[in-house]
Amino acid sequence: MIVMKFGGSSIASAAAIEWVAGIVQSHAGEKPIVVVSAMGKTTDRLLEAMQYAARGSAYPAWRRLEDLRQYHYQETQRLLGGEARAFLESRIAPKFRELHSILLDLEEGKKLTPQVEDEVLSYGERVSSEIVAAAFSHAGMKAQHLDAREVILTDEHFTRATPLYWETYAKLRRASALFDGSVVVMGGFIGTTQKGQVTTLGRGGSDLTASLVGAGVSAEEIQIWTDVDGMLTCDPRVLHGGYRLRSLGYDEAEEMARLGAKVLCPKTVQPAVRQNIPIVIRNSRHPELEGTRIGPQAIRRPGTVKAIACQTGVTVVHLIVSQVGILSSLSDGLHDLFERNNVTVEMVQAQTDGVSLAVHSTPRLPELLRGVDASVRISVEEETAIVSLVGGGITAGDSTLKRALATLLKDTNVRMISQGGSQKSISFAVPESKLPVSVENLHREFFRAANLEIFAPTPESERRLFVAEPEVPNMPPNSTWAWRSDMP
Repeated sequence: MIVMKFGGSSIASAAAIEWVAGIVQSHAGEKPIVVVSAMGKTTDRLLEAMQYAARGSAYPAWRRLEDLRQYHYQETQRLLGGEARAFLESRIAPKFRELHSILLDLEEGKKLTPQVEDEVLSYGERVSSEIVAAAFSHAGMKAQHLDAREVILTDEHFTRATPLYWETYAKLRRASALFDGSVVVMGGFIGTTQKGQVTTLGRGGSDLTASLVGAGVSAEEIQIWTDVDGMLTCDPRVLHGGYRLRSLGYDEAEEMARLGAKVLCPKTVQPAVRQNIPIVIRNSRHPELEGTRIGPQAIRRPGTVKAIACQTGVTVVHLIVSQVGILSSLSDGLHDLFERNNVTVEMVQAQTDGVSLAVHSTPRLPELLRGVDASVRISVEEETAIVSLVGGGITAGDSTLKRALATLLKDTNVRMISQGGSQKSISFAVPESKLPVSVENLHREFFRAANLEIFAPTPESERRLFVAEPEVPNMPPNSTWAWRSDMP
């Protein structure tokens, strides 16, 4: 038994769903359970409709809902032909009527709570999974729909619910006994509390669903089908020409995801790790490619940089103190302050006279920092990015750090440096405007002689010529600070 997860872009149209049906049919002998996201940008449109309704803006709320209804009807008609009308009337139309009723309640003054938000957003996956299951049946597969709300149990933390793992696994095992050889289709991202209230799992929720299902049924493999060839050595939106990683350890994949790789959500791997189930990242547009296999059999070459991960939308906060003795309490206090206010701290670097933190940018940051002791001088640098090298054992010794720093200093100032405690990453804060050139220089430095046992060429990497650069003398880590105006 395998689990196959397809994201919104993979099922965004009738043609895309038919393509996915072909992929699934080629794996029919492996008894697939298919997990799908909402079609296309449905979740974004539902969120817009809900927000308009909560503000009392009836027409734009109705318009977005009607656009969604027509979109789903149109693609279903293309998929099912003469069978579409009965299916739409019995399975899809009632859901859009329910949605319309919820939006009317919001327009009339019902409070938009996290619980209501989850109820509205859940319809994206509830509708898409029904349509995909019907499309599979129409294509000649023996297929059945499974409502994810019947098997994924969570706590009551609406919008970012945490699964109740063992209760969920028990439900999945009982359900799997009834699958009777069918291809099972279910929505990702959604679950229910033990009281029957609908919840959503937050960012990466559909991937987490796939991992939960895989662990619950003891799947042989969890496949995440997306629009890239696998885990790449760099983000293709920042730099084209990266290599595809043939394999990764769970720990390396989790580190890449934590540091900004968009292909996998950090919490996704946790259920799979506990059950030792491989996760394979594959491209639904190029199913002939083997993708990237994440699991215990990954090739290990300690000290090899496997990838470059990026994060944007970061602000660096520098705090300079006159009394070094308060540094520890200052750092701990800021961590607590940011955590209480849901501000993520990505990097910390201690200095002889202060501490620097790289945090996700938020308009609330000036207000939060006004509570810092008046004796502390504060300076901020906005529009910052974090670029990270990832690979098992790369922090052992200082050779990787020195090479990376010398490479970066050719074209940019480095605001901060952090070596992860896991020994799997080294991160640098750089101006956001310098992110592309920083990634390109690092990629040229660390992948100009890629080990083809670890890395697979892509069409872009074969076209791209990485030219070796002359060596640059090593620079001390603290020579690159660039300060901006004081915090108001």
